[in-house]
Amino acid sequence: MNRIAVFPGSFDPITKGHESVIIRSLGLFDTIIVAVGVNSEKKYLFPLEQRIKWLKEVFAGYSQIRIESYSGLTTDFCRNNHAAYILRGLRTSADFEFERSIGQMNKKIYSPIETVFLLALPEYNALNSSVVRDIYRNGGDISPFIPDNMNF
Repeated sequence: MNRIAVFPGSFDPITKGHESVIIRSLGLFDTIIVAVGVNSEKKYLFPLEQRIKWLKEVFAGYSQIRIESYSGLTTDFCRNNHAAYILRGLRTSADFEFERSIGQMNKKIYSPIETVFLLALPEYNALNSSVVRDIYRNGGDISPFIPDNMNF
């Protein structure tokens, strides 16, 4: 059986924390779909095409990672892609509470889905895309926070 996981997010932009969780989970799944969610009500700093391009650059050497975009419910995307798992990274206890609630709702919506949590490495606990965007908007250097092989 093909173990397919979806790692959903906006990746606006992708961070070293995202990259770490995805790469560290490769041994758990046969296929990981990095799914860039599109929410018409959310304002993104970087266009969808750019975010997808960066993800493809970062994971170019990994045949079991696919990059796709989607809109609508994550559970519908999982169902349509025969994914039985949603992969999420946890940095803090607040992340756990938030992600647990979403995971329970996803399970209620689509009972075959299981949410798998991977703990962030300690060096990434304070890292999130919002902070990286703020540093970027204010002219700061974001290179320590984004993947090394990302052509920024």
